[in-house]
Amino acid sequence: MYDDQNSEGGPKGTYETYKAEGDNLYKQGEYRKAIESYNTALELKPTDRNCLVSRSKCYLQLGETQKAYEDAEASLVDDKDFHKGLFQKAEALYSMGNFEMALVFYHRGHKLRPELQEFRLGIQKAQEAIDNSVGSKDQSKLTKEGDLSFFAKQDEKKSKKPTFGYAKPAVQKQQAAKREPKGASGSEKTEKQLLGELYGDKQFLEKLLKEYDSNTQRGKEINNLVINCLDYLSDRREFWRQQKPIYARQSEKRKVMGGAVGQSKSNYNQYIIKELEKIDEAQANGRFEESLRMSNKCLKTVEGWSDDAVSNRHEVLANLYSAMGNAYLEMAQFEKSLQYHQKDLDIANKHDTEHLKSRALDNLGRVYARSGKFQDAVNVWTEKLPMSKSALESTWLFHEIGRCYLEMGKFEEAKDNGEKSMAAAEEAQDNVWKLNASVLIAQAEVKLGSYESAQEAFERSLDMAKLQGDTAAENAIKKALEDVNAKIVNGLKGESETEQTEEAAPAEQSQEEAEPAAEDSKPTPSDAEAADEEYSEDEVEEEEEVEEEEEEDN
Repeated sequence: MYDDQNSEGGPKGTYETYKAEGDNLYKQGEYRKAIESYNTALELKPTDRNCLVSRSKCYLQLGETQKAYEDAEASLVDDKDFHKGLFQKAEALYSMGNFEMALVFYHRGHKLRPELQEFRLGIQKAQEAIDNSVGSKDQSKLTKEGDLSFFAKQDEKKSKKPTFGYAKPAVQKQQAAKREPKGASGSEKTEKQLLGELYGDKQFLEKLLKEYDSNTQRGKEINNLVINCLDYLSDRREFWRQQKPIYARQSEKRKVMGGAVGQSKSNYNQYIIKELEKIDEAQANGRFEESLRMSNKCLKTVEGWSDDAVSNRHEVLANLYSAMGNAYLEMAQFEKSLQYHQKDLDIANKHDTEHLKSRALDNLGRVYARSGKFQDAVNVWTEKLPMSKSALESTWLFHEIGRCYLEMGKFEEAKDNGEKSMAAAEEAQDNVWKLNASVLIAQAEVKLGSYESAQEAFERSLDMAKLQGDTAAENAIKKALEDVNAKIVNGLKGESETEQTEEAAPAEQSQEEAEPAAEDSKPTPSDAEAADEEYSEDEVEEEEEVEEEEEEDN
């Protein structure tokens, strides 16, 4: 936290700084401090939906579900289809025990972003929590057998006439003041399994409750605090009992194995959800080889099941193939990655499942692009475009297609897709993808030789990077902008030299034309000789005339 953030005049840093600080604190598990940073960031941008979602996550980690729900709801005010807000709202509702409404919002998010696995897992866990709360049809059958004395006692109470009498005020006061914690549900063994490490805390609180006299003022205060804690543990125990498949599984006597006799669909689903969560966690933490081993093991198990065992068996297989393809991609084993993503696509085509097909095409495009097969990547991403469910998904697709065209030297196509990506990013109001699209347009303009247009695009990109606090992008754009400016300067120098050359050419031509004229004014050698000859003849004639005159005088 910055020392001056709460000083007079409000926050001194930028929104991006406080948001990034909050994100780092959240990753470190410092949820309270993260909330403080998010609060400061929201002072600068009160309606920023991403920051509201981040703060909601912190509240959820601290068990403050109502505040988590309120932030998630606030993030959806301007855009009801904001997928991060929908997911966070579903998570908050789930944690509040409202599984039915959580399921509604998981489904809504899944419809908008079918390629995101968290929505699919959310649907499965919410559905299972509902099943555990309500019970299966077999468990809910009513029979005439058993002890029906309870109903007889209820009838007796109704038939009794109310009695009126006087009770001592002191007794009434004492009875009103006495408060008991909520009772246990089930056996002690079950309670231990549900509460886990918190069971020791429960025992300590119960012991503490007996040690203090509730008739004293201090005893009353301690009594109320302890009972509040016990009630909270009781509520959480009941909540965990309902959603047992996710957080508090009891150790089953029969392991979930393919073909096991008497196995229920619920147990199969429990196994699938648990394994998929483990695989996702391993990949999120970069443990791709481990995730591959878990995927292979789970795949062999599921392949041994019949279609009757799990209603969506084909979708489970597709999810596993997709996870294995992603693991191989991160391990740079492109051929194997293509093989498993193609299996995912084959299942999607066979069962005509659009969201599976969209995911498979997405992943195939990423493999082709990473392996340098840019035209193949363009082909599959172009096929995926009509399946896009949101502007955010479209902006990513147009950008990646444009990048491939840029790599192939098709700069006009790259620019066109960059502009489409920018339009979709503006519709989605996503600043990160606006920046990416703007940079792509600028790079295409450079390749087309439109340096001034590229300069404008890079300057817009630089402003976006500064606003987002993306230092790495800012530095890269500055360098690209310097290169473009240098090319513009070099181009201007070249034009200036060309103009000077063109101006010098007519002067040289006029000089060349002037030189022959001067030469024409000069006497040629033949003219000079002719003049000499004429001069010599006149001289001879004069000499002859002089001689004749002298002879006449004589």
